[in-house]
Amino acid sequence: MSQAEGSYYVPHESRWPVFGVPGIALLMAGFSVYLNGGNWGVPTMVLGAIITLIMTVMWFRDVIHESVSGKYNAQVDVSFRQGMAWFIFSEVMFFGAFFGALFYARVFSIPWLSGADPATSQFLWDSVVLSWPTAGPGMLDLDYTAMGAWFLPTLNTIILLTSGVTLTWAHHAIKENHRRQVVIGLALTVALGFLFSSIQAYEYFYAWDELNLRMDTGIYGSLFYMLTGFHGVHVIIGALTLLVILLRVLKGHFTADNHFGFEAAAWYWHFVDVVWLGLFVFVYVI
Repeated sequence: MSQAEGSYYVPHESRWPVFGVPGIALLMAGFSVYLNGGNWGVPTMVLGAIITLIMTVMWFRDVIHESVSGKYNAQVDVSFRQGMAWFIFSEVMFFGAFFGALFYARVFSIPWLSGADPATSQFLWDSVVLSWPTAGPGMLDLDYTAMGAWFLPTLNTIILLTSGVTLTWAHHAIKENHRRQVVIGLALTVALGFLFSSIQAYEYFYAWDELNLRMDTGIYGSLFYMLTGFHGVHVIIGALTLLVILLRVLKGHFTADNHFGFEAAAWYWHFVDVVWLGLFVFVYVI
């Protein structure tokens, strides 16, 4: 039975946050230990990932059941939209911190160390000459090659921008209740998302094995993998979310007037597109 006009659905007590907190904590702790060479980092990370995945699937199941059973009304829809907007804002701040680190390293740290201000450079790292991309003054003899914009990053840019077009097509189709077009557009978007991830995995293998570009390659290597790696994780999450939305479309969960689950996933995917454009310009091109 649907909610009465003016009422607001208050969900029952959920046990999933209790599972989610230790799962995420184990995942992050394991990843940190792995980066620092600890032996128990990978098992802890895998355990945390499994717990987090189970929590996510089960919690999504509950929310989907509440939605299709008619428990949500217009007020709940507004809350979902506000929540998603704040979530994307937090993601903007997340990537803003890493872009800020890149900006600081390139615009301030390198000129300071390279003698732009002689009064201070002699005390920071005397007689060093740096230009971006650089691993840093302590690794000037490190043999590595910076990752250029051609060919793989450019190909991935085309793929991701194309996925934004196919998703927009699906979005317009669902508003007009063209179910077949929605399914085709979503399927293409999901396929392009996983294709992007596959090419990025190959790019990492190539950078690590052929270019000797590693996470410990000073400031350039760490920023390269942090920025592109976290973005890659967001692409995988976005593609999986859109896959869930595709399955829900096939089950008939959305209508032309009620499809915010679809819209939330679309907002997230377009955000991922925009972040990649910034990465492509400031990490690969400039």
